[in-house]
Amino acid sequence: MEEKKFDLNSIIGFALIFGIVAFMFYQNQPTPEEIEAQKKAKQEQVAAEKKGESVDTTDFVSKSEAIVASPQDSVALAGAKSQLGAFAYSASLPSAKEAVTKIENEVLSLKVSNRGGYISEALLKNFKTYDSVPLYLIKDGKNASFNINFGTTDNRILNTKDLFFEPTVTKKGENTILSMKLKVSNTKFLEYRYELKPNDYMVDFTIRSQGLQQVINSSQTVNLDWKLQAIRHAKSASYENRYTEVLYEYDGDKDDYLGQGEFADDDEQNVSWIAFKQHFFTSILLTDTPFKTAAFTSKNIANSSDLDDKDIKVTKEFSATMPLELQGGELNYVMDWYYGPTDYKILNDYKRNLDEVVPLGWGIFGVINKYLFIPFFSFLSGFLPYGISIIVMTIIVRIILSPVTYKSYLSQAKMKVLRPEITEINEKHKDNAMKKQQETMALYGKAGVNPMSGCLPALMQIPVFYALFNFFPSAFELRQKSFLWADDLSSYDTIAQLPFDIPFYGDHISLFPILASVAIFIYMTMTTGQTMQTQQPGMPNMKFIMYLSPVMMLFFFNNYASGLSLYYFISNLITIGIMLVIKNVIIDEDKIHAKIQENKKKPKKQGKFQKKMKELMEQAEQQKKTKKR
Repeated sequence: MEEKKFDLNSIIGFALIFGIVAFMFYQNQPTPEEIEAQKKAKQEQVAAEKKGESVDTTDFVSKSEAIVASPQDSVALAGAKSQLGAFAYSASLPSAKEAVTKIENEVLSLKVSNRGGYISEALLKNFKTYDSVPLYLIKDGKNASFNINFGTTDNRILNTKDLFFEPTVTKKGENTILSMKLKVSNTKFLEYRYELKPNDYMVDFTIRSQGLQQVINSSQTVNLDWKLQAIRHAKSASYENRYTEVLYEYDGDKDDYLGQGEFADDDEQNVSWIAFKQHFFTSILLTDTPFKTAAFTSKNIANSSDLDDKDIKVTKEFSATMPLELQGGELNYVMDWYYGPTDYKILNDYKRNLDEVVPLGWGIFGVINKYLFIPFFSFLSGFLPYGISIIVMTIIVRIILSPVTYKSYLSQAKMKVLRPEITEINEKHKDNAMKKQQETMALYGKAGVNPMSGCLPALMQIPVFYALFNFFPSAFELRQKSFLWADDLSSYDTIAQLPFDIPFYGDHISLFPILASVAIFIYMTMTTGQTMQTQQPGMPNMKFIMYLSPVMMLFFFNNYASGLSLYYFISNLITIGIMLVIKNVIIDEDKIHAKIQENKKKPKKQGKFQKKMKELMEQAEQQKKTKKR
């Protein structure tokens, strides 16, 4: 008995979908550079553990020894002046001590350090980590730093992170204002001004100087350095790390990102915001006066087989360096800080292009998510549980796409009817590929069958397929929402914990990917039964792909969001049901056969393209005969 394979249109359709799935997973795999960096991070971590040191950060925030001078200590004052020059005055104030000032609203709690004047702690009040502890973006000043490096007119190089600011808290209506001043005198200072509004994750932030024209050396570059280690918040650190990266806006409304690996980019211009994005939470610095240039780095910590999830405290290290421009010898930058959820609706409401921080897909895929799936899912989840909302949305999407499924199945039914004749042509001209192709195309033309019509419906589904692939991992609403046995639809579900780790699979068993794999196998088996024919010479073994696709689903999706696996399971289940209805209720193969036979009797008018193709094939056949003579 001859081995059976897919026909041409099914091969193309499945190959396209298979290639897209493979490409999506390939994008999320660590590069050799990432793996090398992660091995190094693991070695550093082990060394730190042996010394009994904290592994939350690895010497990430470095500070020089603070200089403090009491006004009554003339020797200390003289020493401070020799090192700090005019800024020795700040070291003599009562605020010259390790202390913080707390400001907060209903959603955000910030602590600002006297030393450096920067935000040393950022707590999101309404959220918890995967293990139910308070969620910090910045903790104890260990994983973040904010520094201005500048030269002085008396030939000193100073860093604000090592100097003491004087805090003053005031109220402006319901807003809380914190002024941090690095003083040269009572009237001359560098100020960081924070203004926190009620129920808002966005903090107004201003950097300005007063009376420092003769202090700051305008001939030297003034650099702003911002660094952050992304603290782990999710159950799977490696999965969280896939969506943790540096993004930025430049040249007005263009946006870009560094990617998932270990990268450096030092040639961006007119940068208006920088986001150190984690999967579901983000720290963003925005400026009304764009930075003329900016340099970024991203260093990987997580997502390595050499680094167990339970050992990971941070996922990536970020840094950004931007030169600041003096205006009349003074600094004056109006900025904002955002510390909050990577939630499309919240970010989009600021109308500053921050929705680009959410990875909804490029081009048409992002458009589908923004204007179709996000509003529709928000509507459903407004009155349905989140798991049920996923099921309902999947059902509606599959019903809308059912005409496409029908066209694809109809094309397969027509090809099935023609299979005996195609087999006969293959046998008759098995030694003449050109003649076999000519007669096959002639048969298609007489029967009124387009062999590509089964491929086109598959192509039409790709934008929806890829858009939803981006939607579910980015849907903030699914975070820590349970459904059936899954305790978090934004992370993997676990029905069994393995005592060992399987490469590419993990140390646990997730049930939703298993169900999705079984469903896709049944679907592909049904499709195979509809389209089986003799394998064409040189064509790939698509039966292998039929078995490989469910295995890929099982392995790769074991660590993906359970909400995504739930969607694929329900989607394939509905597709199976639709195909059964089409096959047993709608399509009548006897009528299709009669219609094809009727079409064969009708004279067919060839188009210009068909005529040209026929001429080319006849010429090629004639040349082949001539060579044989």
